[in-house]
This record gives sequence, C-alpha cells and structure tokens, in this order.
Amino acid sequence: IKTFKDKRMLDFCTPIVFGSSKVVAKHKKAIEINDFNFNIINKIEDAKPHKANLLNIWNDDVEVKFGEATTVSGEKSFESIKKAAEALKEGKIDVLVTAPINKASIQEKVSSFIGHTEFLQGNFEGESLMLMVSELMRIAFVTGHVPLTDVKKHITADNIIKKTQLLNTSLIQDFGIRKPKIAILGLNPHAGEEGLLGAEENETITPTVKKLKEEGIMAFGPYPADSFFNNNNLKNFDGILSMYHDQGLTAFKTLSFDEGINFTAGLNVVRTSPVHGTAYDVAGKGNANERSFREGVFLACEIYKKRAEFKQLNENTLAFKSKK
Repeated sequence: IKTFKDKRMLDFCTPIVFGSSKVVAKHKKAIEINDFNFNIINKIEDAKPHKANLLNIWNDDVEVKFGEATTVSGEKSFESIKKAAEALKEGKIDVLVTAPINKASIQEKVSSFIGHTEFLQGNFEGESLMLMVSELMRIAFVTGHVPLTDVKKHITADNIIKKTQLLNTSLIQDFGIRKPKIAILGLNPHAGEEGLLGAEENETITPTVKKLKEEGIMAFGPYPADSFFNNNNLKNFDGILSMYHDQGLTAFKTLSFDEGINFTAGLNVVRTSPVHGTAYDVAGKGNANERSFREGVFLACEIYKKRAEFKQLNENTLAFKSKK
C-alpha cells in the first residue's frame, strides 16, 4: 500500500497484487489509510494502466492476526505465489515481485515448499542464482542456505565456475554491462594467508580464477573477505562472488539493508524481492519501511527492459551475420 500509494510508481508499470480485497481492507483500517484504494479485479485482463490493481484470488473472510504466523496465512501466501507464477508462465504478467513470507507457515500445508527461489526454479527454465543488488554492489554466492559445517565440501572448481558463469551472464543481459569485472572472495581468513590458514585458496579457488580468465571471464581474486568491502573495491567491480551466505550477506545488509533487493538471476523470468523478512514486530502498525520493496519493483522493470534490449541486439547481430 505504501509503495503504490505514490502515484509516480504507476507511470512505468501496471501493478497487480495477487491477494484479497478483504484482507487489504483490514490492513488499511489498521494503519488508518483512507486516501488510497486498489482497483479490484477478478481477472488479469481487467487490470487498468495507471492504477494499482488487486486481483482477488480468494474471497474467504479470513481472520487477520497482525504479527502472528498462522496456518491460514501460510496457505493463502502459497496460493498467491502459485497463481502469480502461473500468470508469469502464461505471459499474462511480465515480472514478479514477491513479498516476504513465513516458510514454516506454508510448510504446515505444503511440506515440499522450501522457498520462493526453489519453487520458481522448479517451475521455470534455467538454474537460479541468488543475486543481492544495491547501488553499492551486486553479490552472488557459491553456497546459499547451507549449514556452515557443510560449506567446505561445496567449494569446488565446478561450483565456482558455474556460479561465476551465471553471474557473468546476468551482469551482461540483465544489467547491460558488456565486459563485467567480477571479484572472487576467499573462503578462509585473509584468503588463506598463503596456505597458513587454509588450503582452499591455493588448491581450488586461485586455479579456478585462472581457468575462468582463460574462458574469457574477467574474474579476479581470491580477495580476503574481511578487507574487501571498501569503497574502492566496490567501485572497481561489477559483481562479487562470495563463498557462503553470511560472508557476503553480512556486508551487504550492513551497507544496503534499506534499499537492497534480492534478484533471482539465471531463470527465463524476472523475479525480485526485498531483502528483509516478514517483520512481524511492526505488522499492522503502519511504520514498516517500504524502500526495499519499492526498489524491487524498479529493478524488476529495469531488468525486463534490459533483457528485451539484449535479445533485440543479439537477434539483429545474427541477422546481420547471416546477410553477410
């Protein structure tokens, strides 16, 4: 509501919220917003440009318990994710911006559900790459939601190459960077300190960076994670590959929490999300910060345009070559 209450948002996209007008009415009442209304629709084709549209995907009169995880909230969250994914697959919508969810609530009804990223990878083409994006940096990860005790066994040449290739492709087609420069972080303190603090850098990461360069990818490193995140390094690189979740996300969320965006790169569709969680502690109080969600909408639209430009450019290049 806070995001689309700003009418300037409607100048470059037509938002369609997958949810319930009854639930929205309860939220509006709780946060005392009387100068904003969604355009309520029952099918996507009825969405109006320059309006914030809400697609009623259920009409149950459910109880809204602010700040509580409930089975019903999990069930309805999954229903909206599923319906939005179907619309995306059918080309009825162009991009997907997901709001935070409580996975445990969803799993009470859908035990196979792990998260948005895994759900989308199972329903669309490609291999997903979690890419955190802000004005300061774009950072991806060799390992995501993996326990720290298991990280080491995933730090292989194949995994580093695969993730770097996905990152490189995304930087080119999704962000319009012709020759991206990518920084690879080390795994151990001080990037192993010449082998004194761990062998992974010498045995795996450094040879892999060399191989990536031979393949034409501008990869550099490994860099010590504890000293990497300074202004000069962040300006000099278009993308960063972190070895594990907290190594990169601690720095990212410290520097970019309010405006950071989670982009699911690598798939044939565009999906973004704010970096924060459900924030149950402020639910129904009207003081949540909408900046990350708003930036997620901006980025999704921008990537959609960049991909279209990239596709057109490549089609024209092929046409040119065939004529020649």
